[in-house]
Amino acid sequence: MTPEEIKRKRTESVLKEIIPEALATLDDSRINALQVTEVVCSRGRSDAKVYLDKSVLSEAEQREALRQLRLVAGYIQNHCKQSEGWFKAPRFTFEFDEQLEKQSRMEELFRQIAQRKSDEGENDES
Repeated sequence: MTPEEIKRKRTESVLKEIIPEALATLDDSRINALQVTEVVCSRGRSDAKVYLDKSVLSEAEQREALRQLRLVAGYIQNHCKQSEGWFKAPRFTFEFDEQLEKQSRMEELFRQIAQRKSDEGENDES
């Protein structure tokens, strides 16, 4: 791992802790309780994608939350700069994390496969 990759990973880790703090200071109950699942910074650390847990929101609430997050992105950026003493912070784009949903779907498929195999094994023994 190069020194630049180490710096990027460290920045991602710090942002993953600070962004929920910034969200918690907001008055909007729709977004101040959102969980940050992952932060991915660009190579130069000038941009960062913030992935959020969408399990507690409906489709309409997700769209509204993303709209609100775009409006407060500058505030969150300033909060990160001030709390860490940085000269600049990455520009944030917010997305809902699809990985958790995909992972649970995969686990369900594996459970179904295992169940079918066990059912077929029982039928072969009969």
